[in-house]
Amino acid sequence: MKGLWKYISPFAPDQSGAAAVLYGLGGIVVICDAGGCAGNICGFDEPRWFSGRKSAVFSAGLRDMDAILGRDDLLVRKVCAAAETVGAAFVALVGTPVPAVIGTDFKALCRMISRKLNVPALSVPTTGIGYYDAGMKAAYEALLPALTQEESVVEQGRAGVLGAVPLELADPDEQQVIAETLQREGWKKTTFFDCREDYEQAGRNERNFVVSPAALKGAHYLYERFGTPYEIRYLGRPLPGDVRNAVKGQRVLVIHQQIAADAIAEEVLRAGASFVQTAGWFLADPSCIRPGHIRLKEEDDWCQLADNDAFDVILGDIYFKRALPHFTGLYIDMPHFAVSGRY
Repeated sequence: MKGLWKYISPFAPDQSGAAAVLYGLGGIVVICDAGGCAGNICGFDEPRWFSGRKSAVFSAGLRDMDAILGRDDLLVRKVCAAAETVGAAFVALVGTPVPAVIGTDFKALCRMISRKLNVPALSVPTTGIGYYDAGMKAAYEALLPALTQEESVVEQGRAGVLGAVPLELADPDEQQVIAETLQREGWKKTTFFDCREDYEQAGRNERNFVVSPAALKGAHYLYERFGTPYEIRYLGRPLPGDVRNAVKGQRVLVIHQQIAADAIAEEVLRAGASFVQTAGWFLADPSCIRPGHIRLKEEDDWCQLADNDAFDVILGDIYFKRALPHFTGLYIDMPHFAVSGRY
């Protein structure tokens, strides 16, 4: 039945993806909600809250009448007071279902806030009903024009990595793995666009690496503005030896975000798999998609694809397995934090 999901838990929503990109950049992130959405973001979709690294995230605390009547002036006063208290370098407004339903004019709010504070104010018009990667994409598209500076002297050996936020990764230490991989290849400095200076100095990157389809538009913007070439490449951990042995001669299905799925599929083929199919619910840009990739829309699409004997091995987050009661092959857990909230 369309829209009925019986086994798979909801994926991280678009507002969580936006908040993940905005995390720790020195501004304040205002989740325009009544309190519930901000709680989910901070409590479930952002592991950095428990790592000691802080970020200024506020809930707009919209009451019923605030939502019904708008009351933009009240929201502006609250945002300005919070920004002045923490000395924010910018303000970012992140949408949720409430402003989406009532048609909040985010551009007008940003103009009002910017005039009062004299700092950049930007909006990420998420709706709370899209997936996390749509929110990541919207956040990059809002941040890069607002924070990048005109300085464009390229620093040799400096690499930028776009899209490496916890929601897209399979391991909490994977950023370090990416940095070590690039260092071995001769790159002297790696930036992850996870601090404001990385955006301000984006024109100094010799090359940008894109590890998520959600960051492709951002990388293209930097190419058009500064001429910075970019490479689509996952850069995460290689498959362990036991997985390589398990896929030899097997029909394999890979389910993950598109760039990660493509990288895993290539490794599986090199390991000797007889056939590899990729699939996923998330963004799939034509420039990085493997031929034959299957775009899933419903839980039933997943069941029809994998809950049978069409594949010998499935590589994906273990949460997907609960929807496959008839699959008798080998299921190998490849965590995806946006799916299960676990590494």
